[in-house]
Amino acid sequence: MSDKPIVIASDHAGWVLKEKLVGELEALGHAVLNLGTDGPESVDYPAFADLLAAAIRDGRAERGVLVCGTGIGIAIAANRHPEVRAAVCHDETSARLTREHNDANVLALGARLVGDEVAKDCLKTFLSTKFDGGRHVRRVAMLG
Repeated sequence: MSDKPIVIASDHAGWVLKEKLVGELEALGHAVLNLGTDGPESVDYPAFADLLAAAIRDGRAERGVLVCGTGIGIAIAANRHPEVRAAVCHDETSARLTREHNDANVLALGARLVGDEVAKDCLKTFLSTKFDGGRHVRRVAMLG
């Protein structure tokens, strides 16, 4: 596991869950690079996806977490960047498989769709699962 921080960002719909996940990351012993948002005021999720992508591109982080209402919009925005492979996950299985098969480096969660405990379980699974490599290497290489 890298000693670099986990970068995390959200829009206003994901802010409360993001803050809980920051606490979970810290409790697990991870350094956190929290890029906001920092309150419930309406913001544009693509801007926060861009900030997270820049942190990965610049080498300040290798893995990240994004949160919006569904996880979908912020993942779409993040995936415009070639250094990001963001996957929306709804349970531990999807979090595990996206690491094993897709080598995703960003977990996207929907605050309106998953509860706090499921989100924490997804986070722990995402961070503890390694890429399987093998037959998946060729496919991941085709993504970017």
